[in-house]
Amino acid sequence: MKTGELSAYLDELLRVREIRDYPNALNGLQLENPGEVTRVAVAVDACEAVIETAIEFNADLLIVHHGLFWSGAQLIQGPAYRKLRRAIEAGLAIYSSHLPLDAHPELGNNAQLAAAIGLGNLGPFAEREGTAIGVIGDLALNRETLRTRLAEAVGGPVHLAPGGPEEIRRVALVTGGAAGEVAAAARAGADTLITGEGAHWTYPAAEELGINLFYAGHYATETFGVRALAAHLETRFGLPWSFLDHPTGL
Repeated sequence: MKTGELSAYLDELLRVREIRDYPNALNGLQLENPGEVTRVAVAVDACEAVIETAIEFNADLLIVHHGLFWSGAQLIQGPAYRKLRRAIEAGLAIYSSHLPLDAHPELGNNAQLAAAIGLGNLGPFAEREGTAIGVIGDLALNRETLRTRLAEAVGGPVHLAPGGPEEIRRVALVTGGAAGEVAAAARAGADTLITGEGAHWTYPAAEELGINLFYAGHYATETFGVRALAAHLETRFGLPWSFLDHPTGL
């Protein structure tokens, strides 16, 4: 399958042209390869280590959540030069999807993590640039049981600000760095917010608002979407894929 054809399919599937994002996200095909896609690699970040591993995997296309230009305009030298040169020389195309992948109702980070922990009756939560990227739903569970279930889902430790009830009923979920939505979660009637990470002030804010706040890791909560997307492409087009795990611990 041609890179351009697959890129166009992804653009439509993820509604890339419809969903507004941060200026530096530059969703879509960030680095072109005019040839065929026969193997796909997926990862959270388009960092140098991931690009090298994708090349070792003989991937023709790397799909990431955080793209090449996340830090904004920069001189093409040092790491920026090395990454682009290696990818171009190896014929590795790079496709990035940030908020469009967060927001996808089936393949998105939030939808996938919600399914993993059993969150039901989902509705929209947390608007970004005109699109609700998070979800809110029902989950009758003890707080520590949810902590254990969440840790199993993300494969790592989960930090908790235990500001809300021990018996949970209503949960808001926004993957990544969205602890700042704690007040919005309380206004929406949630007794619990699950996210990846947040600023220091969000912990006491959760206590004062009477809401549980789970910090499950920015990286860890954003591995779900790219993996689900790759599995979808394998089912649809028969493309073999690999998830390139390069955790930050944050």
